[in-house]
Amino acid sequence: QVQLVESGGGLVEPGSSLRLSCVRSGWNVYAIAWFRQAPGEEREGISCLNPTDGMTYYADSVKGRFTISRDDAKNTVYLEMNNLKPEDTGRYYCAASYGTWSSTAWWRSHLYDYWGQGTQVTVSS
Repeated sequence: QVQLVESGGGLVEPGSSLRLSCVRSGWNVYAIAWFRQAPGEEREGISCLNPTDGMTYYADSVKGRFTISRDDAKNTVYLEMNNLKPEDTGRYYCAASYGTWSSTAWWRSHLYDYWGQGTQVTVSS
């Protein structure tokens, strides 16, 4: 079993920054990804990290603004979010997979085996 616990969300103004954390416990996994879901919308893949090869992937909507990273000593994956926009509002979920995924597949939510409960990010003036 794998448990994922997200934290770091909040209410911020446009242009602000936040850092989300995802702490993993339990079995080792491979790909770790962040998804977000806005009210009435489908869950959207935001970023993915494959620890085995160090590859990272980002949705076009966040490229250049968000950065995914990991601290293996703390079993934690981070999502640094800069220059936040109102359209970044949503509940952010951490997901883990026993597989590693390519640039054409990482954003497919059904590929992930474990999910956290999410942390809310609201960007509003």
